[in-house]
Amino acid sequence: MRGKLTIQWDEFCSTMAAASSSNHYREPKSQFSLISRGKIMPLISHWTFAFLILTASRCFADDDHEMEEFLKREYSLSKPYQGVGSSGSSHWELMGDAMVTTEQVRLTPDMQSRQGAVWSRIPCHLKDWEMQVHFKIHGQGKKNLNGDGLAIWYTKERMQKGPVFGNMDNFTGLGVFVDTYPNEEKHLEAQKKRYTPRTQRIFPFVLAMVGNGTISYDHERDGRPTELGGCNAMVRNLKHDTFLFIRYVRRRLTVMIDIDGQHEWRDCLDIPGVRLPQGYYFGASAITGDLSDNHDIISLKLYQLTVFRSQKEEEEEEEEITIPSVDNMDLLRLGESDEGMSGIAIFFTVLFSMLGCIFLIVIGLVVYSHWNESRRKRFY
Repeated sequence: MRGKLTIQWDEFCSTMAAASSSNHYREPKSQFSLISRGKIMPLISHWTFAFLILTASRCFADDDHEMEEFLKREYSLSKPYQGVGSSGSSHWELMGDAMVTTEQVRLTPDMQSRQGAVWSRIPCHLKDWEMQVHFKIHGQGKKNLNGDGLAIWYTKERMQKGPVFGNMDNFTGLGVFVDTYPNEEKHLEAQKKRYTPRTQRIFPFVLAMVGNGTISYDHERDGRPTELGGCNAMVRNLKHDTFLFIRYVRRRLTVMIDIDGQHEWRDCLDIPGVRLPQGYYFGASAITGDLSDNHDIISLKLYQLTVFRSQKEEEEEEEEITIPSVDNMDLLRLGESDEGMSGIAIFFTVLFSMLGCIFLIVIGLVVYSHWNESRRKRFY
């Protein structure tokens, strides 16, 4: 299931295969080559074939090695959840209403006004990583009569209760949210307003946010002012497994989902220029209000990624990151603002266009009347 980075060996394998193929079929140019072709070419072919076999086996060996070597168990949570919530020696700690069963870590039960979380005790100092989240959201509530959702965290703070899916507001780090209740839509309905087709969303909705300790999550607007991007994800009450994939590599944040039971990742968001410090904590939390759901974590699996970097990239990333930030956040907010104002912008554009046309017609009529009058005077 896990998406793997095959950066060096895939390129090397394909390059060597192409080079070997071209060398094998290249026509000789000299007389000596023609004479010795029968003796030398089979030898070259044998060596080339052996080298390709060795290279291919090395590629597959590296892939297997990566799968086994780079799963970081100290940052991962999976069955049988040995010692979680009851032992100080466990790498994970429970908070609030969270509880451990044989099948999952239940962050909240399907009951009102509950919140719970599970947090890693060990800070993560990996430069490039990816997190696979196996989760389940289910309950008795019908569509849009359930809430509120769960979140996956990579933050400086840990074990802090709060209103943001069971975690504190003004957090420092990364939050990826599976929001199951449309707060803004219900608020607009109460005011007898509606979304434009361009801005309306289908819930549940997955989105990401980077906080620096001073940015507040706007609960009433479902986090729109500060989100990096997102996608709809129909994850409630499904019979098959649902997964969330979070990758952070080369200061690029990628989120994908697998919720259709097809064992295929679907793109959700991909944002470059995301700067996250090392040494933060992973966690998961959930909250219910007047509406509720069961929010379950089946597993959190963290993988370390080894990525080839050029000398220029190494120099660019030498500077230590101390405060989370996003390089293009102003542009992202501008795009969100433009999206939200699209209906008003279209209205005023049409209005001013009509006024402009009327003004030009009036000016044209006035000029024409003056010209016509002067023309008649010329004949008398």
